[in-house]
Amino acid sequence: MAAVLSPQALAEACRDAVLARDHVTRGLGARVLAVGPGTATLAMAVRPDMLNGHAVCHGGVIATLADSAFALACNAYNELTVASGFDIHLLAPAQAGDTLTAVASEFHRGGRTGVYDVAVRNQRDEAVAQFRGRSHTVQGRALIDGLPVGKPR
Repeated sequence: MAAVLSPQALAEACRDAVLARDHVTRGLGARVLAVGPGTATLAMAVRPDMLNGHAVCHGGVIATLADSAFALACNAYNELTVASGFDIHLLAPAQAGDTLTAVASEFHRGGRTGVYDVAVRNQRDEAVAQFRGRSHTVQGRALIDGLPVGKPR
């Protein structure tokens, strides 16, 4: 019998399970500011080692931050969910010392697929990137055994 948890408590348990194995997000120094069913907010300071040859934050680093927020949002239901693809629009450069915040929200989730939007903004609330991720839920695979699986009805 699965434990009874609120949707918020389940999302928090899933966050902890994902982050325990996510060396990349920890390596970025990203902090989880909030998580909930289908949502996640992460923040990260842009370090000098994240700059590209033009002395601005590498686009891949920005995409990775957005992807990490996407991963937490789409795994919040205790179903093993992976990315099936994403698109990112880099809108403005980020500089060393900037703090980037990625806010992920569920746009659509149905069957085994989902679509999530992630807005990345700097500390001045200026748009840096817009990310759209597509997810695929692996049928029959829970993140955490013994906890409820799936979006509450």
